[in-house]
Amino acid sequence: MSERNLLMIPGPIEFEPSVLRALGEKTRSHLDPVFMKAYGRAIKRLREVFLAPTAQPFVVAGSGTLAMEMAVANLVQPGDKALVVNSGYFSDRIGTMLERHGAAVTHARADVGSVPSAAEVDTVLATGGFKLMTITHVDTSTAVLAPVKELAAVAKKHGVLVVVDGVCSVGGEALEMDAWGIDVAFTASQKALGCPPGLAILLASPKALATSKARTRPVAAMYLDFAEWLPIHEAYEAERPSYFATPPVNLIMALDVSLGHLVDEGMGARIERHAKLANSVRAAWQALGLRPLPMDTAVSANTLSALYYPPGVDAALVKAVAAEGVVIAGGLHPALKPKYFRVGHMGAVSRADLVTTVSAIERALRACGHPVEAGRGVAALG
Repeated sequence: MSERNLLMIPGPIEFEPSVLRALGEKTRSHLDPVFMKAYGRAIKRLREVFLAPTAQPFVVAGSGTLAMEMAVANLVQPGDKALVVNSGYFSDRIGTMLERHGAAVTHARADVGSVPSAAEVDTVLATGGFKLMTITHVDTSTAVLAPVKELAAVAKKHGVLVVVDGVCSVGGEALEMDAWGIDVAFTASQKALGCPPGLAILLASPKALATSKARTRPVAAMYLDFAEWLPIHEAYEAERPSYFATPPVNLIMALDVSLGHLVDEGMGARIERHAKLANSVRAAWQALGLRPLPMDTAVSANTLSALYYPPGVDAALVKAVAAEGVVIAGGLHPALKPKYFRVGHMGAVSRADLVTTVSAIERALRACGHPVEAGRGVAALG
């Protein structure tokens, strides 16, 4: 076994050695020309990753939750109507956040393990008066994948702003921000972008920026305000010094390197690679007798798996897998938390990582009393 376990949770994830080297470099001034060039390049690369040539990227110190609140704080004022397309724990979170910012929130819900259909969402939006709609592209709690393209088209028909939580999807699932009419999409550095935790990343369309600018009252939290950050990002993209709040220099240097890997791979090839790895690992879960939480493959994420414990096995499995050298995650959705576990497979993950992970889970299942033929899961990986 190596000095440290293989990290196969749905974020933070393992990342490329070059990203680690960038993180470990001597810290530069935030006005250093080398840093300004890296920051500006990262901003440009984010447009390529999100397929959003017209959007404005924001890269801010914080978590995915901060990016979520940045979207809400800039677009919502008290009394605005918002629709949450709810597919799990993080859909609930953005709903609560919207309410705290004064929005009147409606949830379109489905059974756990599924997502509301475009037709169901259309019916709700047809009642009128909605300003924005939120979609959790991949809910990290359930591994449910929402049909963003179809849902966004329905919202556009009704003239509603579209906000996409891409924390567990961007860099691993298909997302075409401009072509699909998405107004805000956000993520965090530690997921499929392949960078250490600590960066909230958000892209805003011209319509979203105009909506924020047209507010009748300022954004209450200065740190979240597009208007405060916009001149900073414009300056860094032009490689000019600027200041609002000190950026996390090493993290942004590492992000620039990780985004370089995504751009070099090509987003189409990267999405296809994630899909192939996900299909392989689904075959392995089936061979091990593990039932996925998502109700069918059409709503199953390619970036992680959520799997019910087999009969007679409980959360002790997570510790048993760790003892085999691989770190996986327990359940998160409140309704099912003790009944399932989660495995991340995004970013720099390779087939070798999946072999190691499936082998560890096989051995842990046997240790927990679930009869599994040795090598059965790995053989199914293909």
